[in-house]
Amino acid sequence: MKLVVVWLGLMLLSGCSSNDWQVRSIPNEAAIAAALDDQLDNVAVADFDLLGYPKARMPQAVRPCCAFGTGHKVKVGPTTIPFYRFANTVALDDIGPHAFEAGNFSHQKGLPDGSRGGENNGMIYTQQGGFIDLAHVRDTADNTVALFYLIQRQLGESFQVTLPDEIGPRHIQFQAVDTSAMSATERRELAIHLAARQAYFMAEAHEIAQWHGYRTLAPWSEEVSAYSPEDLYSNMLGAKIAIALLSNNLTMNTELYNQHMTQWLAASLAYLQPVDKAVTNELFAVIDGHWWDSSQPLPSKDLLIKRHYQLGDKQSPYLVPSTLISAATDGESLMQSIDSGAQAKTLSLLREYNGIALDEIAVQHLSVAPKYQPSFNHIPAHLWQQGFTHADFSDIARHDEIADLEQAQKVEQ
Repeated sequence: MKLVVVWLGLMLLSGCSSNDWQVRSIPNEAAIAAALDDQLDNVAVADFDLLGYPKARMPQAVRPCCAFGTGHKVKVGPTTIPFYRFANTVALDDIGPHAFEAGNFSHQKGLPDGSRGGENNGMIYTQQGGFIDLAHVRDTADNTVALFYLIQRQLGESFQVTLPDEIGPRHIQFQAVDTSAMSATERRELAIHLAARQAYFMAEAHEIAQWHGYRTLAPWSEEVSAYSPEDLYSNMLGAKIAIALLSNNLTMNTELYNQHMTQWLAASLAYLQPVDKAVTNELFAVIDGHWWDSSQPLPSKDLLIKRHYQLGDKQSPYLVPSTLISAATDGESLMQSIDSGAQAKTLSLLREYNGIALDEIAVQHLSVAPKYQPSFNHIPAHLWQQGFTHADFSDIARHDEIADLEQAQKVEQ
């Protein structure tokens, strides 16, 4: 038990850092003229450049949450810890203030005059977005903001952004593009959408890395979370929120970003119709044996039954089917807690902006380090041996799915 607590503590501490920034808007002549005119032109006034590009670097670690399901047993080596269950569900009102690149030990203010608190990440079920992993939402939002500031200052040039290693070195290569005819606002928007796509692709790469043996903390396998059904939808939700914050110029310093991310996260979840914590727990019970197996302890890969291998820039959530709910022991009562008319909310990212195909000017490259190469033996060599890009992610996920299906068939035999 103590060992598990130590491991979890180290994972939480690894997310804490000091990564502050400050930027200022510099109006051009047209913006000044519009501001001083008798008839205010809001579009012209908003056409400004950013000065003092921040010291913000890419976040170096993901937040430590969450295996799909709740009330998990935990196994250390060959021993399952008796009387211990790891619960990870939260209610909307439980969610704490956001902290850029932070674990659960961070304490921020959700409002300028508010009290400090931790992020309190976990799982929450929403009736339009299915299960949401808050750590994934926050991670991709942070990566989007960090990438934006790294891209904005070099946009138009050929340059690279180095990303933290996972299964090997990785970077994003940006090609030169003519932005001379663009307004400052259009340049910012281009940088925003490039950042969001690449931050989301980082999340896809993380799913692949977990399947192939990557571990944030060496003793703790993460295969149980690879291609988890809620992960990529949660990541894309984070990218979409970050796009809104950047487009509204709400990220010009760390505290401003943290406070607005706190409010937009809560409002976005409220829009997706969250249920309370008890109902989230009941819904996990409903899908026990269908989507996950509560008899399997963490970190067993067999705990997760349903996996989501369909990568791509358009994601739809998994909603718990009403047939499973109504068949549950207390299904009739539970159905009364669910809006039968709620529809799944599909999320997507722009592929093109202002006539520019985003994936033609920004490509994420990954290499496979020797220690991970044996885990790729089931994948054709041409897809990975010389490295691969985000355009190959879907093919790699498809081969991982086939490998999982073959393994499941062997177990059944």
